[in-house]
Amino acid sequence: MKHILNTLFEQKRLSKVQSKKVLINIAQEKYNSAQIAAFITVFLMRPVSVDELSGFREALLELAVKVDLSDFNTIDLCGTGGDGKNTFNISTLTSFVVAGTGNKVAKHGNYGVSSASGSSNMLEFLGYKFTNDESVLKRQLETANICFLHAPLFHPAMKVVAPIRRELGVKTFFNMLGPLVNPSAPQNQLVGVFNLEVARVYNYILQDSTVNYGVVHALDGYDEISLTGDFKLFTKEGEQQLSPEGLGQKTILQSDIFGGNSVKEAAKIFVNIINGKGTEQQHNVVLTNTAFALKTMDPTKNFETAFEQARQSLFGMKAKSCLEKLVK
Repeated sequence: MKHILNTLFEQKRLSKVQSKKVLINIAQEKYNSAQIAAFITVFLMRPVSVDELSGFREALLELAVKVDLSDFNTIDLCGTGGDGKNTFNISTLTSFVVAGTGNKVAKHGNYGVSSASGSSNMLEFLGYKFTNDESVLKRQLETANICFLHAPLFHPAMKVVAPIRRELGVKTFFNMLGPLVNPSAPQNQLVGVFNLEVARVYNYILQDSTVNYGVVHALDGYDEISLTGDFKLFTKEGEQQLSPEGLGQKTILQSDIFGGNSVKEAAKIFVNIINGKGTEQQHNVVLTNTAFALKTMDPTKNFETAFEQARQSLFGMKAKSCLEKLVK
C-alpha cells in the first residue's frame, strides 16, 4: 500500500489492474484502517478516473455473492446517492411503478447516504426481509415483478470499509460504485448520479457493456430526474439535455420533493404516493422517472406512451399490489 499511496500522492492515476488489486487487498484485510482511510481520501481531492472506477468495479463484482436472475429481463433503478438533497424515495417508488407495468425489477440498494431514508431503510420499515437466497429472489420476481438486493448481503468486501466510511462521514468513491455493482447483472439500468463528471465516467464504462442504460443527472445537483430544472441524459445513442417543459411537465420547487427528516416521515410520504394520494408534483416526478425507465428497456417507446403506462400502474394500484406481494 505504501507504493500505491506514494503513486497517488505524486498525483498519478492507477491503472485498472492496480485499482482492482488494491480493492481485493482491502477486502482481504491486508491493510490497516489508517492506510485505507488515506487511500479513500485521495479520491476526495480529485476525481476518480474511468480506469480506476472500472478496476474497483471489477473487484467488487468478482468478490460479490453471485445471483443468477438471467431467466428474466430485469432493470435496476439505483442512484449514487450523495447529492445531499434529501428527497423522498424516488427511485424506490419508481421501481414499484415499473413492476406494476409488468416489467421485472432487480433493485440494488442500501441504507441512506444523503437522505434520511435510503431504499433499504424504507423497505425494512415496510416489513421486507432482506435475503440473498436466489430461489427466494426468483420467486419474488415471478409473483411481485420485483426483488430487492440489499447491498451488504451481496458485497461482504464492503464490511471492511463500512466503519471507516462512517468515521470519515463524507461521500467517497464507494457511493459511485453502488449502481455499477448489482450482483444480478441486470440487462437494463436507469441510474442517477450526483454530478456531471460522474455521469460521463458512467457513460464511458457502460458504453462498453451489453446493458441498455440511461444515466441521468439534474443540472441543479439531483441524482435523478427531479423536474426542478433541466437534466442530462446519457445513453448509447449519445448525450441530451432535457427540460420539464420539453416533456410536457411543469418545473417544480425543491421543497416539493423533500423526503422528511426521519425514516418514519419518509415512509408516510412513500405510502401516500404509492396509494396515489401524493401531491401532483410528487406523482409527476415518479411517473417521469418511470417513463424513462420504460424507455430504457424499450428505446422505441415514446415518452407519452411510457408516461401513460406509468400512470396506469400507479393510479390503477398495480404498483401498490407489487409492494404488497413483495413484503408478503
